Amino acid sequence: MNSPKHKWTFYLLWPNLAVAVVFLILLAANQLPTAREFFHALVYALVYSNLIAIFGVVFVELLAENWARGKLSLVRVFALCIFVVIPAGFLVVQTLLMGIGFLAPQHFWPEYFHNLRVSTPLAVVFGLGAFIHASLRERVQVAEEKLHEKELAEERARKLATEARLRSLESRVHPHFLFNTLNSISALIATNPPKAERMVGQLAVLLRASLDTSNQPLIPLEQELCMVESYVDIERVRFGDKLRGSVEVSADLRNVKVPPMSVQALVENAVKYGITPQGGGGEVWVTASASNGSVRIEVRDSGPGFDLAAVPAGHGLDNLVERLDALFGEKARINAFRRDGHCVVEMVLPRV
Repeated sequence: MNSPKHKWTFYLLWPNLAVAVVFLILLAANQLPTAREFFHALVYALVYSNLIAIFGVVFVELLAENWARGKLSLVRVFALCIFVVIPAGFLVVQTLLMGIGFLAPQHFWPEYFHNLRVSTPLAVVFGLGAFIHASLRERVQVAEEKLHEKELAEERARKLATEARLRSLESRVHPHFLFNTLNSISALIATNPPKAERMVGQLAVLLRASLDTSNQPLIPLEQELCMVESYVDIERVRFGDKLRGSVEVSADLRNVKVPPMSVQALVENAVKYGITPQGGGGEVWVTASASNGSVRIEVRDSGPGFDLAAVPAGHGLDNLVERLDALFGEKARINAFRRDGHCVVEMVLPRV
């Protein structure tokens, strides 16, 4: 949209150009023989045309806005311009000219009707141009407002849909983990009640921490690692010394934001599919690094590895992939590969 300054420049340019053209014609025809007559006529014409233009623009803008928004019909707009705006504008300008001494009181009405008769066609032409310009500009503004409102509505709808999808996915995380842990407790109750009791205590700690983050889409990595340690403590009750590993994350990365239960899901996957099948146990390592605005969190285990493409729908990793997609889109991903004889699952997130 044009600024108000540019708008007024556009509207006042045309009447002044018209005055210039008329006076060039008068000079060429030698109709203004003396400098005094030339000066007086020029000032009169400039004052008259600019005051008429200013008066007209104010009302034309108002009429154009009401027409563009459907409040006035085109016939009513033209009727108001010809029978109200133009006569009223000439009357106001004549009064101002008389007030500043450019017009004698006894010449008021003769001059008024003469100027009205002579200038009305020009006023209609220039007013029509101003009206078309103003109405088109107003229609563009109305269209832009409606488009902006539509974009905001679509953005709100997308956000609500994403949040609903994320909440649905998150609601599947806790029951999945809880089911696995309860299975472990059930298996220990008959064979080792003290271990089962310790596991119930560790589970209570983990669930309390998990509930504290249930309404947050992202939490600090430090908080997530605390839940990972609680989970590992639960599994150590079952595996004992057979489950080994470490967490190596520098202090400057512990404040980066990650989805709740995301690293825990990677560690749970490593324990379930990498360590459990090995009778002698195994090792799990958690590391993190950052580069080019991204954070890479790796969970490495001593298991045989797996094909990420073969992970079934509803699996913990499949659920995590969908959560990352809902939160970050293409900026986040999960990779699985082997390196130095170990299985590595890598989660890449934008650093926030």
